[in-house]
Amino acid sequence: GLESLGNDAVDFFSGSGDAAITFSTGEKSGGGSTDQAHDIVKAKWGTTSRHYFNTNSSTQNVVSTSYSPKHSLLVVGFSTGLFGLYELPSVSNIHTLSLSHSTIGTVSINPSADWLAFGCPKTQQLLIWEWRSETYILKQSGHAYGMKCLAYSPDGIVVATGGEDGTVKLWNSQSGFCYVTLPKTHTAAVTSVKFANPTVVLSASLDGTVRAHDLHRYRNFKTYTSDVPCQFLSMAVDKSGEVVCAGSAEPFRVCVWSVQTGKLTDVLTGHEGPVSSLDFHPVRGSLASASWDGTVKVWDLYKSDSTPETFESGADVVCVAFRPDGNQICSGTIRGLLRFWNTEDGSLICEIDGQKDIKGGRKINDRMTADNNASSRYFTSIAYSADGTCLLAGGNSKYVCIYEISQQILLKKFQISFNRSLDGVLDELNSKNDGDRGPIDEEHDSADENNNYTPHLPGAKRADDGSRKSKVEVLTMQVAFSPTGREWSTVSGEGLHVYSLDDDMIFDPMALTEAVTPGAVQSNLRKGKYGMALLMSLHLNEFALVKSVIEDTPYESISAVVRSVGQEHLSHLIQFLSKCMEDSPHVEYYLQWCLELLQTHGLFMEKNRGKYLRSFRALFRVVQSRYVDLKAICDDNKYSLEFLENQANLLLGGQDDK
Repeated sequence: GLESLGNDAVDFFSGSGDAAITFSTGEKSGGGSTDQAHDIVKAKWGTTSRHYFNTNSSTQNVVSTSYSPKHSLLVVGFSTGLFGLYELPSVSNIHTLSLSHSTIGTVSINPSADWLAFGCPKTQQLLIWEWRSETYILKQSGHAYGMKCLAYSPDGIVVATGGEDGTVKLWNSQSGFCYVTLPKTHTAAVTSVKFANPTVVLSASLDGTVRAHDLHRYRNFKTYTSDVPCQFLSMAVDKSGEVVCAGSAEPFRVCVWSVQTGKLTDVLTGHEGPVSSLDFHPVRGSLASASWDGTVKVWDLYKSDSTPETFESGADVVCVAFRPDGNQICSGTIRGLLRFWNTEDGSLICEIDGQKDIKGGRKINDRMTADNNASSRYFTSIAYSADGTCLLAGGNSKYVCIYEISQQILLKKFQISFNRSLDGVLDELNSKNDGDRGPIDEEHDSADENNNYTPHLPGAKRADDGSRKSKVEVLTMQVAFSPTGREWSTVSGEGLHVYSLDDDMIFDPMALTEAVTPGAVQSNLRKGKYGMALLMSLHLNEFALVKSVIEDTPYESISAVVRSVGQEHLSHLIQFLSKCMEDSPHVEYYLQWCLELLQTHGLFMEKNRGKYLRSFRALFRVVQSRYVDLKAICDDNKYSLEFLENQANLLLGGQDDK
């Protein structure tokens, strides 16, 4: 009968009756065992008790719940931003708190039942609350309507982001947490953020202002405005941090201000379309501006009567960037074409057609498949790597591409999101919603079969509440390389994405011979030939081996070992030192390595700064990070250290008297 039918269904879905998971139960006579799946099928389920939440509002509904069976605790999140903690089975209220005015979309409780996690989708908040001590463990909040732009600080530790809500947030690139939200001063979306120096961040907005923020006091200390109302789409800051420029949508011009005085010093006109992107020359005072009129203009800001050099592209230009050495400039058009120009003679070096590289993803309104729909895919943001050999590009696609410029090849492309609720993630739509002339129903485009599809009948008010929804499209707003060269970031509709190199170094041997082996490295260490051991380990390029050689080198021998390192190994040694120092307790020991490196090879690295800039910035970032950590610890233990020092002096003084 019905029981045999249920057993057959369980056997079918589990593979066989013998393969099912079994458990012992005390209710069975004879101490027999039964499999859990069959026991659930044979069980009878019923309601033992029913409890109601006493709410003061008729609109307060239960939205999310989480249960801890071990501690018999139930967490309930309501639509009004209130949550309650209840003890079962009595359902007695233990703790209640109002977190926000928006709906608590999801709740969770940790295994020890001490911490409660809450997520509020509308306000982009993530909260972790310890209910026993009534304190926040973690409180994070994102941009309310998505991110628009980002910028790395000169040391690569801080990432500043601007959002559609008009706010600027600062994130730690190592932990991924937002540690401060600057006071909201913009009244429209922030379109660009830049660091003038490590303590000043500038933001441009559609409200027609550029604002300077102090990162010591976290306040807006200066505002730059145009002489006519306009909306700023782009911004750039020169290398010295003394000049800031912003390009507007209409009128089509570039405004130039002095950062110190705040005065509008110059207005650059000549474009016939909105100025979509700006970038300063890394060395000289030249400014490159890209516009929808299909041109890139290079201006000399220090010559008032100079005519700008113009590069014609034949299509709307949406992004532009200088190479770190300033000898090359790259521009991207709406046709997916990347053009590379020589800044000295204005000649075209090469072109990269990226439309086929970033094609993919079919949106609900697309009338053709993802393979054939590449016309709307193009790059809107580009960034050079620290050494200038690679180019990072992202735009109206779910992919971000990295190109090797000299060979004009695609090294790798990254898919920034796999969220199927976004428009353009799926390459193939559900065929049952496609007709001969395109999608039948624009709201049901998921490839899942689990759609609660209810046809809307004309005149039927019950099935159609009048609401209209549109999906968020997957795309990249901006990309940026870290100054250290070890990571890059991008902002999309989902937030800030940070991509970093693997923690473990890849085995990449340099000039190996039969005599260079790990055994030979250990043999030289035992003989006291630390310089030879270090050179061999650098040739093998294995992190664990290099770290053991560095830490086995005596403190007094560091100077001699550093002098024995050749110029061809400096970059690798600095990278290994930064990696070792990141989590090592021997801070003073590694600082001595850094000091000897700078004293011995500092002048050579300064003359060839382009070659060693990436590794040096990585080392500087780690040193600064360890300094901040130690400073906080020493400040917290200042009086304890003074007490220990005084006690030591008293003991030493007493011994001297004896």
